[in-house]
Amino acid sequence: MFRFIWKYSKREQLILLAVTATLFPLLYLTLELPKRIINDAIGSSTSEVTIWGYSMSQTSFLVVLCFAFLAAVLCHGLMKMRINTMKGVLSERMLRRFRYQLISRALRFPQPYFERVSQGEMVSMITAESEPMGGLMGDAISQPVLQAGQMITILSFLFLQSVWFGLAAVALIPLQAWLIPKLQRQINLLNKKRIQEVRVLAAQIGENAAGASTLRTNGGWRFRRSMISEQLGRLFGIRFEIYQKKFFMKFLNNFISQLTPFMFYLVGGLLVLQGSVSLGALVAALAAYKDLSSPWKELLTYYNQTQDMSLRWDVVLDRFAPAGMHDETLFKGEPTEWPHLNGDIVLDHVSVRDMDGNQVLDDLDLSFPAGKTIGIAAPSEEDRRAIGELLTREIRPSAGQVRIGDLKLAEVHQAVVAARIGYVTSRPVMFQGTLGDNVMMPMRFKPLTDPPDDPDFLETLRAGNSADPFRAEWLDPTLAGFQDAAELRAWWLQLIDGMGFGAALFQRGAEQSFDAAEHCELAKKLIELRPVVQQAVREAGLEQQALVFDRNTYNAALPVAENLLFATPRVPVTQALLAQQKVFLGQLRELGLDETLIALTRDVIDMLRQIFGIDGTDHPLFQKLGLDAKTYEIAVDLVDQTRKEGSDGLDDEQLANMLAVPFVISAEQIGPAFTDELKDRILELRHSHSEKLMERLQDVFVPLDPNVFAPGLTVMENALFGKVSQIGGSRSDEARKLIVDVLAENGARPLVTELIYDVQVALGGQNLPAVFAEPLAFTRATIKKPDILILENALASYDMKTQVAVYKRLRELLPDTTVVYLNDQFENPGAFDMYVEIRQGRVVSDGGPVEVEEDSAASADLTRKLRALEQTPLFSGLDRRQLRLLAFGARWFDAEPGQVVFLKDDQPTDGAYVVLEGEAGLYLPQEQGPDQLITKVGPGALVGELGLIRKEPRALSMVAETQLSCLRIGEEEFLAVVENDAATAFKLLQVIAGYVSN
Repeated sequence: MFRFIWKYSKREQLILLAVTATLFPLLYLTLELPKRIINDAIGSSTSEVTIWGYSMSQTSFLVVLCFAFLAAVLCHGLMKMRINTMKGVLSERMLRRFRYQLISRALRFPQPYFERVSQGEMVSMITAESEPMGGLMGDAISQPVLQAGQMITILSFLFLQSVWFGLAAVALIPLQAWLIPKLQRQINLLNKKRIQEVRVLAAQIGENAAGASTLRTNGGWRFRRSMISEQLGRLFGIRFEIYQKKFFMKFLNNFISQLTPFMFYLVGGLLVLQGSVSLGALVAALAAYKDLSSPWKELLTYYNQTQDMSLRWDVVLDRFAPAGMHDETLFKGEPTEWPHLNGDIVLDHVSVRDMDGNQVLDDLDLSFPAGKTIGIAAPSEEDRRAIGELLTREIRPSAGQVRIGDLKLAEVHQAVVAARIGYVTSRPVMFQGTLGDNVMMPMRFKPLTDPPDDPDFLETLRAGNSADPFRAEWLDPTLAGFQDAAELRAWWLQLIDGMGFGAALFQRGAEQSFDAAEHCELAKKLIELRPVVQQAVREAGLEQQALVFDRNTYNAALPVAENLLFATPRVPVTQALLAQQKVFLGQLRELGLDETLIALTRDVIDMLRQIFGIDGTDHPLFQKLGLDAKTYEIAVDLVDQTRKEGSDGLDDEQLANMLAVPFVISAEQIGPAFTDELKDRILELRHSHSEKLMERLQDVFVPLDPNVFAPGLTVMENALFGKVSQIGGSRSDEARKLIVDVLAENGARPLVTELIYDVQVALGGQNLPAVFAEPLAFTRATIKKPDILILENALASYDMKTQVAVYKRLRELLPDTTVVYLNDQFENPGAFDMYVEIRQGRVVSDGGPVEVEEDSAASADLTRKLRALEQTPLFSGLDRRQLRLLAFGARWFDAEPGQVVFLKDDQPTDGAYVVLEGEAGLYLPQEQGPDQLITKVGPGALVGELGLIRKEPRALSMVAETQLSCLRIGEEEFLAVVENDAATAFKLLQVIAGYVSN
């Protein structure tokens, strides 16, 4: 840790050291001047004092010395403040550098390492655990020098007054340094014991809470209470012992600390009486000794802190230095050349092992021709992921190498890999921002503009953080061969349409709202199409579902406020926003609408409370209402108050909270509680008072006008100039489809689809529906026109016909790209230029399984079991870790022809049998005559699993028909795999369904 501090802050540490050194003369002055004031000014034997050749009165001299002391104290304090500020800045700067380096290292971790270390653990290390290290980084050199210098200065002053004073001051320090830590260690051990006993108490409390009913039913509460009392007694005893030792230590420390002043008073007083030492020197020595204890304690604290931080440093660095990290040189700067990866992809005897050293890919010797379409079928998800990560260099081979043309993939700069290789998965990682930010990620490799003249950026450079300015233009269309952003955006739209995502995204785009200033062409287009859309709605007879805005009609799909004002909000209407509209709230009170709306709110809140309760605000149906959870919770509390006091008892903030409910929820959502009389009342007020009410709300609402764009509405609603009913069922869906079709027919589709680019993405993409995930993955990988495109189980949610159509369009859009498809299986392998099947990490060939050298007999036996299990249809796609657990618990079983494996009505405790070689018959015993043969099973069959699942005796007898070789899987191991692996459970369900159908 100190090497890191010295390497990156040597200059700052030396400057801080020099500034710290200036503090010691000032400290000495604050000790010396009090002595001079007492001896030379107050204790002067004459009324005139001569100093440095100048004579002055005793009073003047006293005033001069006192102001000199004040100046010394002020300068000492200012210098100390300056030193602490410098240390603070240096600490934060070094902490910022350290965190940045940890985050940078995390970006070079091998992908499998993230499966072993949780995100929470990494975040905790970078934030909470590194925080105290920052303080030490600023104190690393200056703190011991400062405190030791203060001690030396004070001790020097004491020795200069009298040797006995100096000896008395240091005499007991070694005793304290030896005794106090020893007592503290005993207290620390007791604290550890206390924590263990508290955990026992917590476990007992948990047991009592979980089994309270059992204790009451079985009369065990008195015994349990006695047990708790016993445990509380143990805690009391430990705490009592801690108190005794802690306060004894404090007493001892204070006593030892007071022994020195005792010696000063006794010996110093005798020396003063003898005339060996002046009274001022004794007083100054006592004052100096009081200041001596503080730096000594600070030095002890510093020592303990360095020990603790050194251990923490080692732990953090150990976590952030895993084996197999990507080479840092491949991430630095920019590559000197940007070669295209358009050669053949060669896997030269490549093997891959996981973080535990287990084989994942085994001696793959393959060559994929450039510019062709490659199909790789691998039932195991682990195999597919390993191949995809191998080709994108996310994992490194444990043996062999990957070459693309004449280039070794392991030596290519990461920027080249990112620009030339695209990787598509059905579960893309999304980052906070917009959908466009996520799609255009490959187009933002480096800043294109110069760094701004920004003090914050200069501080970023001083802290050793990224030299790339964040506030710069990053989008570089030339990376994909385009001249400007408009061409790049057009290519993105072409990809969306070409891959068949356009219709789905267009539908979603029609449900988005947007800023007319940024999309003025679309806003103009929607206004032009309003008559066309409304005519289409009338012709289709959908007027009851597509509710066009009419000043003389109440629109049930609009919230109350928008109906009252006949306007739409510029910004979301919240309780805080309403509370700021004091005049508007006053007008509502004058019109008497507050009582009406509060009564409506009571009905709505009562209804919502019955449905969702108080804690059901996270339910999707509640969130669909658009009502803020906090506003709802406060409104629940206010409802009871309004029943007693009415609206008069509410202040403006409380009234705004109550009104926020009907101002957000529409009459359709409220239901029968929203009466026709209330609608007529609001319409009357609209005609008589809406203009007056709008005078104070121009910044919040925009009047609805057929010839003006409405900012609070979606694309679809603006095109209709109305709202589609939410309670119209399939007819409402028809209305939405009709509006979208009219927009598409009239050329608005590209403009609407482009809105998807600005859709906000929450952390982890939690707010985005699945319909966005696959288009994002595809377009992010293809926007850069890669030389190699890898698709791992992409388009998993689409049927095969759609997938084939997308694959064909993809080849048309990227004719020269080598496309590698990874899937569990393919219905038509002949459609690929090259087809490879991989099972359990090895290429499937007619030559049979390849024997692999193992380290020991036990390992060889485990490998044989793995090879046997992976040949069976049920376990072939099993996760390799689960397969190893299954193989570890499995046992070989051989039977001669005619030998009984198990009999009907036997308990299934011996497990299930996987037939590897030979044939067995399943018989139903008969009371008379020979047993009835039900069926024969051969290699790959699993027998006896139903008994394990149902925990019932065997339904049939199993007898070897030929020489039989099986693997017997124990009950516990089999059920553990079924319960923990969804894919195996699903396959087992398919097998059982086959039994039923047969």
